[in-house]
Amino acid sequence: MFMDYWRFFLLLWIPPILLTTSTDIRKRDVQKYSDWRQLWYSNAEEFARAEGSAGENNTVTNVTVQLGATAYLHCHIRTSGDRTLAGTEPVSWVRRRDWHILSSGMFTYTNDERFQILHAEGSDDWTLQIKYVQKRDNGTYACQVSSSTGTISHFVNLQIVVPEATIQGGSGEHHVDVGSVIDLVCIIEKSPTPPQYVFWFHNNHMINYDTARGGISVETTPGVRTQSRLTIRDTNDADSGNYTCSASNTEPASIYVFVSEGDNVDAILMRKSSSGSITKDFLLLFLAFLSTSLR
Repeated sequence: MFMDYWRFFLLLWIPPILLTTSTDIRKRDVQKYSDWRQLWYSNAEEFARAEGSAGENNTVTNVTVQLGATAYLHCHIRTSGDRTLAGTEPVSWVRRRDWHILSSGMFTYTNDERFQILHAEGSDDWTLQIKYVQKRDNGTYACQVSSSTGTISHFVNLQIVVPEATIQGGSGEHHVDVGSVIDLVCIIEKSPTPPQYVFWFHNNHMINYDTARGGISVETTPGVRTQSRLTIRDTNDADSGNYTCSASNTEPASIYVFVSEGDNVDAILMRKSSSGSITKDFLLLFLAFLSTSLR
């Protein structure tokens, strides 16, 4: 009699356990399948397009940040209508390059202190903040959370841009006559925000615009293509040398200026010896000069 009751109890108790266990296993399998399935695609856009039929949760955002600035990667998780998203499952950030889990909820799992989670209580925004971004931070980041239907992912493509400075007429050298004007224009491109400063240097010394010499001016126009113009009037031999345009978070650009009295042989010899190279034009000129001397 006792054994009959025990068997009856087991029959009532075992099915729910099996059902619960199988459900949990299916959820884990779905999540693992969803995560590894992303490896089949070369980028976040392809994965989002391929999975678009499963729902509108897979979205892609592009963020462009200047080298050295702070990046804010936003992830909005709506909590209404799904109890699983109401706070029982943490929101995680994953770096897709190496599938490193950067955070879960408010906790970060990296020794890199540049990474931090910004989230206000009650808000649906989970922001990954990256300070002083570096070139290696470039790539795709995934914000993920588990729901009753699987894993919901939001992708952010982070592009790190390095501003570039170039001096117009960039052949590496510039020639002017004594008494004329040196007019150099520096262009800063690929800068989401205009540089905070633009400095000019002459032979590694910052140019002082207020010297007694006078005739030196700089005009900088910030914008998508920031332009800085250096003007030196009434030039003389002392104005020859290397001129460098340097802006914040930008590799400097340089050009060598030769101030001479016309296009004479001495000026050409000085130019070629200072550059440390003998070009075809110089050889032709030297042969012409030698031929004239032998006549």
